[in-house]
Amino acid sequence: MSESNDIDEGFYSRQLYVLGHEAMRRMGTANVLIAGMRGLGVEIAKNVILSGVKSVTVQDEGLAEWMDFSSQFFLLASHLGQNRALSSLSQLSALNPHVHVSAHTGPLKETLLQQFQVVVLTDSSLDDQQRFGTFCHSNGIKFIVADTKGLCGQLFCDFGEEFEVLDTDGETLASAMIDDITKADPGVVTCIEQRHGFVDGSTVSLSEVCGMTKLNSYGPVDIKVLGPDSFSICDTSSFSEYEKGGVATEVKTSKILRFKPLDEALVDPELLVMTDYGKMMKHQTLHLAFQALHGFVKRVGRLPKPRSQSDAELLVAMVTELNKVSHLDQLDEGVVQSLSFTACGDLAPVNAFIGGLAAQEVMKACTGKFTPLQQWLYFDALECLPEGNGGEGEELTESTCSPRGSRYDGQTAVFGSGFQERLGEQKYFLRQKSEIAAQAVRVMNPNMNITAHQNRLDPDSEQVYGHTFFMGLDGVAAALDNVEARVYLDGRCVQHQRPMLEGGTLGSKGHTLVVVPHLTESYGPAKTGSQNAIPLCTLKNFPHRIEHTLQWARDQFEGLYKQAAEHVNLYLRDAAGFLERTLGRGEAEALEVLECVWGGVGQRPQGWEDCVRWARRQWETLYNNDIAQLLHCFPSDQLTSSGLPFWSGAKRCPHPLTFDPINITHMDYVVAAANLYGQIYGIVGTRDSSAIRSILETVHIPAFTPKSTVKIHLTDKEMEEERESGHLDTGRLEELQKKLSSPPVNSAALQMHPIDFEKDDDNNFHIDYIVAASNLRAENYDIPTADRHKSKLIAGRIIPAIATTTAAVAGLMCVELYKLVQGHRKISSYRSSYINLAVQYCVLSEPLGPQRFTVAGKEYSLWDDFLVYGRCDRGQEMTLGELLLHIKQTYNLEITGLFYGNAVLYDVGSNHTERLVKSVSDVVSQVTKMEVPQHLHMLEIFPSFAEDEDCETVPPIRYLFR
Repeated sequence: MSESNDIDEGFYSRQLYVLGHEAMRRMGTANVLIAGMRGLGVEIAKNVILSGVKSVTVQDEGLAEWMDFSSQFFLLASHLGQNRALSSLSQLSALNPHVHVSAHTGPLKETLLQQFQVVVLTDSSLDDQQRFGTFCHSNGIKFIVADTKGLCGQLFCDFGEEFEVLDTDGETLASAMIDDITKADPGVVTCIEQRHGFVDGSTVSLSEVCGMTKLNSYGPVDIKVLGPDSFSICDTSSFSEYEKGGVATEVKTSKILRFKPLDEALVDPELLVMTDYGKMMKHQTLHLAFQALHGFVKRVGRLPKPRSQSDAELLVAMVTELNKVSHLDQLDEGVVQSLSFTACGDLAPVNAFIGGLAAQEVMKACTGKFTPLQQWLYFDALECLPEGNGGEGEELTESTCSPRGSRYDGQTAVFGSGFQERLGEQKYFLRQKSEIAAQAVRVMNPNMNITAHQNRLDPDSEQVYGHTFFMGLDGVAAALDNVEARVYLDGRCVQHQRPMLEGGTLGSKGHTLVVVPHLTESYGPAKTGSQNAIPLCTLKNFPHRIEHTLQWARDQFEGLYKQAAEHVNLYLRDAAGFLERTLGRGEAEALEVLECVWGGVGQRPQGWEDCVRWARRQWETLYNNDIAQLLHCFPSDQLTSSGLPFWSGAKRCPHPLTFDPINITHMDYVVAAANLYGQIYGIVGTRDSSAIRSILETVHIPAFTPKSTVKIHLTDKEMEEERESGHLDTGRLEELQKKLSSPPVNSAALQMHPIDFEKDDDNNFHIDYIVAASNLRAENYDIPTADRHKSKLIAGRIIPAIATTTAAVAGLMCVELYKLVQGHRKISSYRSSYINLAVQYCVLSEPLGPQRFTVAGKEYSLWDDFLVYGRCDRGQEMTLGELLLHIKQTYNLEITGLFYGNAVLYDVGSNHTERLVKSVSDVVSQVTKMEVPQHLHMLEIFPSFAEDEDCETVPPIRYLFR
């Protein structure tokens, strides 16, 4: 970031939604030193530079050697024998033009450390950690130690005697609308929402309370949660009676944390933060083993050799000696031995995980945002080592794990040369990657064979990603950004019996899932999101949150600038066919569509001035007339049938707005709406507000009179019943049908230009329109408005992202890849994970096994199927009758029904005689009324069986017919 503290919102867009502007500004003043530029150091540096600190200095006295190349992704072959810090400088500097990056090739000294607010040591000795840790603690410098040795990692933080955390978790402030407040000690608040989202000890402020108005100025109050929709507050017994309304909003409070210097923390076992609760004893042992490892290097002058039994025995003895002081109840000598065997290793996935966590701690130190690690964290992935007696492949020995002068030496030291050969033969399918990303990977590793694909992953791309493609893979790694795509890919992996590594991030949170055929559960079907959908009546007439007005604005955008233009184009291409299809949808929908078409064909703007006039009239309709009509139907003093105020609870009483050309938001709407309207007609607009105001002076706005015949629905059910009842203006529908029965003669010239919403272009008027439209409607209903940043997040459905979480999740996914390549068959060897770096919460756990079910006394799981090769001995495709016979003869199961999707191919109770002699694919085409695509090699058909009619889940028939 620049010294002026300006934030490049385009560059930092996704991270801003994680940290916020204030934290980003604080980070932009920080100078950070990162010592050690092997794989872990460069991973931390990469993440910190991307985060946007003021400056990063990378320090390293060492020269690049082959062992570094296994994880130091910025080193090239030409850098061998050169200083690691200098060799990495140009590529680190290119990551972020707002961060000054420099290299220091001399030794670490206290005078150097004094120039920085945060110091990170990697690849350092325990003596240096203690020396510089003491200095940093005494001088108010935030101090972090990160280290990895093979499959194990270590992280330590010391942020001084007093460190203020301004926001402990970064979560969005919870808020809830109030339904009632009692006069009592303490007062009890009942919320309209079924779940208010507060937790015990939360601090909230109350506003917009009618009657008990003293609460509006009472200030923040601590609450005690009584239930999902209620909580207690202060003594309200002396306050006025509660009447209606009110909003409870969470208030964030800061927290002071105190840290011990490394010397003291080294002997405090209470400061260990667990990442895998099944490994508590292992990580307590690792705390001593890492100390012993430093002693080993000091004594022998090197790390233990890979698979050296004598070195391992010495390290175990040193750990045992240390435990005479620590007094651990039980040492895990197997962990110490495994650490010794693998300590020379340098693995990119482990560095990515520890490096992601360490970089997040740097950001916490710079900003006070999120809760820091207190104070030690250990990680191990020793279950990656061969299972049992060596597992698959060669036996690991000093010889097979010795260096070979290769860029993979750091990996070979852990897994052996045979594993490296198997890894090089793997064929994996990733998510879509751009050519730029592929080029970057080739620079990091010229031996990598990578092909960039731009195809969307869905049923339409199965011609590319079909049966042959999947059967040629060893597995799939998925980091897709939507649930539907994940579910689809998961289904394809189950169908083709291929493992899948799945991972995702949401801001500081991340998860990983490993799917192993016949061993674990799969990602599974999509969970319905209907419970989070906003009711249509809320959007149309009764919004009470900014999310409602933003969704309403998105719907307005889609309807006015996309759907309307698409309807017009379909009409212009085939008027008769379009009218027939539209009228067949039902009168209600037909009326809406034909009104859109008539507006686009019969009321086209002739130039830019017409676009401005349209926008001004649109403003009047939406923010004045529609609100006036709503208040005519339901006046502000309206009572319900039970005598209660209609406008109460979640129903906020609106008020019409009066257009003011001096009001910025009013003009923002007109400018954006007019330009977008012009775009769909191919008319060029302008941002010149003064010129637009001049046009507005000529616009005539007719007086509006509310209609008594208008009915406004209170619920979605009412709205649906109205649509189904057919109580519509059929005269208007007939009028529009008549007007549109003869299409214009110059249809080609009248084609419109539908607009697809694009949130990331700040010059296309899309977000301009959303922000103005939403905030004007919020003003109608006295809802607090949202700035452009928040509006873009919600309306654009942006997934917040930060490099640290991405690195950690990628590292955990690749750790599981090690296990898949070796063919691990114990479910206890695998790990699924959930992390939240904001609060340093890392939970790694054994994945669940697949759900099992029984058919005709035999147990199956989701991985089982009835595989049928659909070619008979005579070379022709199997008939439906032959398929039924094949299942009977092969599995002793009698089919009573066959289903392809929702289509019924066969039902024992129906007369399907003519289908039995047809090929299975012909029956599918007949029933679905669609030809089976030529690229499709396999049909997934779901049977039901006479032997177990009550079984809800049965294995599918996977029918290979080409």
